[in-house]
Amino acid sequence: MNKSLSVALLVVGVVLLVFGFNASQSVSSDVSRAFTGNPTDKSVWFLVGGAVAAILGLFGLFTGRGSKSM
Repeated sequence: MNKSLSVALLVVGVVLLVFGFNASQSVSSDVSRAFTGNPTDKSVWFLVGGAVAAILGLFGLFTGRGSKSM
């Protein structure tokens, strides 16, 4: 994975994590949590997707080959 793709995944992951955190603090999530004990599905998917994208981005940055020319 090249570095630009890794950085893009990391940025997208962080943005999704922010959206997920904001969605989990919303009124609809509070109502859902009051009745079911769980936040809304949307906030969970944002958090999971953001975590996966951020981990893949970090993994690509630290272990990626980058654009080395021989």
